[in-house]
Amino acid sequence: MLSPAPVVPVILAGGSGTRLWPVSRDSLPKQFQALIGDHTLYQDTLRRVSDRTLFAPPIVLTHEDFRFFARRQASDLGMDVTVALEPTRRDSGPALLAAAMIAQRLAGESCLVLALAADHIVLDEQLFVDACRTAAIAASDGRIVTFGITPTEPSTAYGYIRPGGETGQPDARVVDAFVEKPDQKTATGYLADGYLWNSGNFLFPAGLLIEEAERFEPEIVASVREAVELAVEDLGFIRLDARAFASSPAKSIDYAVMERTSRAAVVEGRFRWSDIGSWDALRGVSESDASGNVTHGPVTLLDSHNTFVHSDGPLVAAVGLDDVSVVATEDAVLVMPAHRSQDVKALVAKLKSDGHNAASEHLKAHRPWGTYQTICRGERFHVKKIVVEPGGRLSLQKHYHRAEHWVVVKGTAEVTLDGKVFEVRENESTYLPLGGVHRLANPGKIPLELIEVQTGSYLGEDDIVRIEDVYNRS
Repeated sequence: MLSPAPVVPVILAGGSGTRLWPVSRDSLPKQFQALIGDHTLYQDTLRRVSDRTLFAPPIVLTHEDFRFFARRQASDLGMDVTVALEPTRRDSGPALLAAAMIAQRLAGESCLVLALAADHIVLDEQLFVDACRTAAIAASDGRIVTFGITPTEPSTAYGYIRPGGETGQPDARVVDAFVEKPDQKTATGYLADGYLWNSGNFLFPAGLLIEEAERFEPEIVASVREAVELAVEDLGFIRLDARAFASSPAKSIDYAVMERTSRAAVVEGRFRWSDIGSWDALRGVSESDASGNVTHGPVTLLDSHNTFVHSDGPLVAAVGLDDVSVVATEDAVLVMPAHRSQDVKALVAKLKSDGHNAASEHLKAHRPWGTYQTICRGERFHVKKIVVEPGGRLSLQKHYHRAEHWVVVKGTAEVTLDGKVFEVRENESTYLPLGGVHRLANPGKIPLELIEVQTGSYLGEDDIVRIEDVYNRS
């Protein structure tokens, strides 16, 4: 049986995911990275809601910094999405309410909304779709449905749900209580008593969630409604009004509505699921070898057991490890006992307080037009590799403290310098003097690659005066 109203998937894709440092950082968080398989976690989430007999085209709610990732990675799948931008992070309550109001505008007042985190892993997609169909029927009967996951162990990393009596709809039960993350002894008791893990994903009538939130948190609803009503379109993105949205109290949807409403129901999800909240969680959904080791990337282990090694570039070779986690990127290495993976968030906070750029920034920086990556840095010089995607155009800009040399190694560059436009081809170069008004663009059909050598007294990224920008960056 299909639900009588369209189900609009809402993908929440604005988180930072610091517990998966050094792979996940503020500049490129885990949802936009391929941690398992060939697609990013965000793309896998989009693929799970691609059945148009049940799901309408998705709405993605993300942060300003990630708007082009969200659209580009959806486009790579051939999917059309509506991308709405949170001006500031106010937790899941305001975010979901904004998405529900946008869904009503796009799909009608009576639509159902499926709220999903962009950084979760689901390994049994058909079971997931089956659970969504069950939840949609219960939601159509006036319920805010959460997905409870069948526990595989007495985990202390998740909140739990205590299911109650039947709702009158098949396979949907009343929620007796939401409970916080327990200690080990309590978690063991929860398993014996039939509790479920709280996945933090929901399916609900858009109007009902707004109605219940208005009962409990009228200030949040008023602020969010104003932010949606004053939203503007910017380069195809829905930009919520910054002042109105920022005036909303920050509160999770659990505290704002789910733990207080009498309309909550739970559908048991029998699919394998993880919120990938730590490296240990990623290890738990990965295949291990005969020695219990899980490896990703160029890794060689000798006489090692129950060890997790993830490398995004450098060769990692290890001898005699047992129950250890190692994560290596081009500019940072994390080593820890496997059971300490929940402490990575505190480690990142210390790195930030100590002023390490690698706490937040990757060597490769992503921009709407492509990427740049540091090759070498020294006193008064900085060497980068720049890649501009076909059709990409950097801003028309100038610098007060540096000059630049560009050497094209692949493709053809269109260069604007002080009003003149000319092409620079492979194995050719050009010089941009300090203060010169310039722009780089790729008019070709293949990525443009060049080496940039900066020289000057100050080489910070904030020494950019943007005169004109097709991406509307400030």
